[in-house]
Amino acid sequence: MAERNGGRSTDRFARKREAILDASTLILNQKGVKGLTLGVAAAAVGLSTTSVTYYFKRKDDLAAACMMRGIAWLQGAADQAMGQSTPAARLRMLLELYLERLRLTAVGEAPPLPALSDIRALNNPRRAEVSEAFLKLFRKVRGVFDTPDLAWLGRGRRTARTHMLMEQIFWAAAWLPKYDAEDYPRICERMLDILTGGLAVAGAEWAPAQIPLADLAARDGQEMSRETFLLAATRLVNSRGYRGASVDKISAALNVTKGSFYHHNDAKEDLVVACFDRTFEVMRRVQRLAMGLAGDQWLKLTSAAAALAEYQLSEYGPLLRTTALSALPEAIREEQVAHSNRVSDRFASMISDGISEGSVRPVDPFIAAQMLNATLNAGAELGVWVHGVTQKAAPSVFARPLLMGIFSK
Repeated sequence: MAERNGGRSTDRFARKREAILDASTLILNQKGVKGLTLGVAAAAVGLSTTSVTYYFKRKDDLAAACMMRGIAWLQGAADQAMGQSTPAARLRMLLELYLERLRLTAVGEAPPLPALSDIRALNNPRRAEVSEAFLKLFRKVRGVFDTPDLAWLGRGRRTARTHMLMEQIFWAAAWLPKYDAEDYPRICERMLDILTGGLAVAGAEWAPAQIPLADLAARDGQEMSRETFLLAATRLVNSRGYRGASVDKISAALNVTKGSFYHHNDAKEDLVVACFDRTFEVMRRVQRLAMGLAGDQWLKLTSAAAALAEYQLSEYGPLLRTTALSALPEAIREEQVAHSNRVSDRFASMISDGISEGSVRPVDPFIAAQMLNATLNAGAELGVWVHGVTQKAAPSVFARPLLMGIFSK
């Protein structure tokens, strides 16, 4: 009898723990680590804060547990996908498993997967534990490219393409809610088509025109001063996360006082918004300059992508990563997502025009634009993943594989 009672107690503990993780993952995805407190998690499942501490002692323990559970699922999916015999089959299975999981979540048949963009917001030792688990997942997914036929791909280029692929997986969760869940299998096919076939028509070459990066930077004195301030903040937020980029560190990077910081910004959230505004303005400038080039839409599209990929590693870059969105209040976050969507929609128009004139392969313009936007944004971290990659190499190493095909030479 004691054993049966012990078993029921263990089952109850496991069920309650899973319920807490389910609710907390939703909060994590909406508010980031900053907004996931033990009190908020407790209220979501009808418990007291003290009761939640029986399962998770600290806020970071809870956030890390949400992320580790998600990474464990992704690791299982990657293990299954890497068991396939060809790169294309591995890629297909990985994407199919992931989008099916998102479909089940959308219809209420599976708990949500956590956003992994806020790992840097964790404190050690939890940050180190989750980071190591993510690196293990990354290495597993890099196995997509393990085949003699792709032996020409060096380790750095395989790593860059894996980074791009994983960005497509994670960013899809942001734009898929635009569609009905029943359409996810069709969307999976379209994503696979873009990843494997790229946007290039037969015979197209990778020969983007040069867009001078200096044309993308602020030029007058007052605006340049503001540009310097926002660039320093962007670099800190990208490298340390919202929590790690403290007002003290931002001020120290610029050699200004905290008073000077608050002269420009009422709060840190305002600074993140300003950094996003700068990011989207740079992307719009690139689009306008590319659209003014003489040539077809393929030239304009590849030129815009190359310029932004190069910009990310230049003295003017990087642009703010979309991972910073989780730090913003929901209303402001939705506004910034809308700005991002407008940038994507302009890319979609360029792709659509290219399809009409025959310079771009027939693909879904909206999906292709979201995937291109995600790739260019992820370029901010290319130097972290591929050590020693140069500014001039960034377009061919990172942007080209999406536009020409992830397995293309």
